[in-house]
Amino acid sequence: MSDNDPAEPNPWSPRSAPETPQDAGQQQYRPGDFQPAAGEPQYPKGEYQQTPAEQQQYPQGAQQFGGEPPGEYQPEYQPTAEYPRHPASMGYGGYATAPPYAIYPQPPRRSSRKLFAGMTAIALLVGGVAGGFGGYLAAEQNPTSTVNALDAPRPAKQTGSASDGTVETVSDAVLPSVVQLQIMGSSGSGEGSGFVLTDDGYILTNNHVVEAAASGAAELRVVLADGKRVSGEVVGRDPNSDVAVVKANGAAGLDPVELGRSDDLNVGQSVVAIGSPFELSGTVTSGIISSLDRPVRAGGNRGDQATVLNAVQTDAAINPGNSGGPLVDLSGRVIGINSAIYSPGAGGQSGAGNVGIGFAIPIDQARRTADEIIETGKASETYIGARVRDARDTGALIADVESDTPAEKAGLKSGDVIIKLNDRPISGADELVAAIRSRTAGEEVTLTLSGGKTLRATLGSKPVSVN
Repeated sequence: MSDNDPAEPNPWSPRSAPETPQDAGQQQYRPGDFQPAAGEPQYPKGEYQQTPAEQQQYPQGAQQFGGEPPGEYQPEYQPTAEYPRHPASMGYGGYATAPPYAIYPQPPRRSSRKLFAGMTAIALLVGGVAGGFGGYLAAEQNPTSTVNALDAPRPAKQTGSASDGTVETVSDAVLPSVVQLQIMGSSGSGEGSGFVLTDDGYILTNNHVVEAAASGAAELRVVLADGKRVSGEVVGRDPNSDVAVVKANGAAGLDPVELGRSDDLNVGQSVVAIGSPFELSGTVTSGIISSLDRPVRAGGNRGDQATVLNAVQTDAAINPGNSGGPLVDLSGRVIGINSAIYSPGAGGQSGAGNVGIGFAIPIDQARRTADEIIETGKASETYIGARVRDARDTGALIADVESDTPAEKAGLKSGDVIIKLNDRPISGADELVAAIRSRTAGEEVTLTLSGGKTLRATLGSKPVSVN
């Protein structure tokens, strides 16, 4: 028999009142169904109240059904015949509580569902309130969770010096030796860069930067690293190698650069370009050596085969105005002169901005020319004495040979195709010219012809014609 069987009263259930029409389907309890013990206050129907002892031990809102530590709570009402101990009771300590505190484990089914639903709703509400209250407390302890960089203190000033072999140290070392060159004439103006060779004002640059000033059609002004402006003059130039030397008038105590070498460079090696692109003096960019021994027609006054450079290719940003400035390794030594950029569709290699392909004259070649110009005011060039053009497949085709020249003495003839100079493959005419021009007059080289025949030639020197 179940506890809810109407044939036998459930000792754990209150007496039931009959349903009224307005309360149909809901179990009702009338006042007086449960009477308090003698001397205890009467509580309204349906309310759960605490005794004074309970309020002291368990403040209002802190009660939990079951789970109290043994011995900490002793119910005020002990088991009686009317309210015996019941193992399933939800009263404190496993005891049934006396009216009006009774909680029945098996109320009528319909009321049980409503009670459970009510308890569920309360639990959700309390959870929300508790969560909100916890969030409020957290907000009180941390007024804002936003991290604002503006609130952080400024860091201490940098006091340590930069490590050796960085762009920063290279810039510190080389910038005082780099100048801006301004060309001002009736037909227009231009600018370029240069770097100091001697403390009394000799400066190395490109021929195409100062060509207008050399002809007397424009005035040359030198802007030193400290901003001082002085007049300048062209000492000498080589249109074929695109090298020139100028003198800053009245300059003294300048900082000369340290020259490196260009015969031991490596592709991928880090480099720094310094100059005055678009009149922005003292601009520093960095990159790597992208290629070596790149034959490039650039600069000069003709732009033909006579101006072919055996260039160092770099991806360091070089723009108009960088021409004549130094290309420097991470030891701070100049390894080239920035001379040209590749600008597709620009109508000329100086007509647009950098696209990551720049070219510099190797410093070994430029150094020889600069020495000659400072000593004699003139430049010479290394030559072999033959006119060449591209072969049909690959190599440089000898068109004709000049008499009493290194080419004639070596046994070269018209129609020969040179495919190698020493160990360097020759793919076309420009590459042969660039390879010969990069070497020193009097040097002996081995020429390999297309049929496998080799010839020995001693390179010659001749004065450069300046128009």
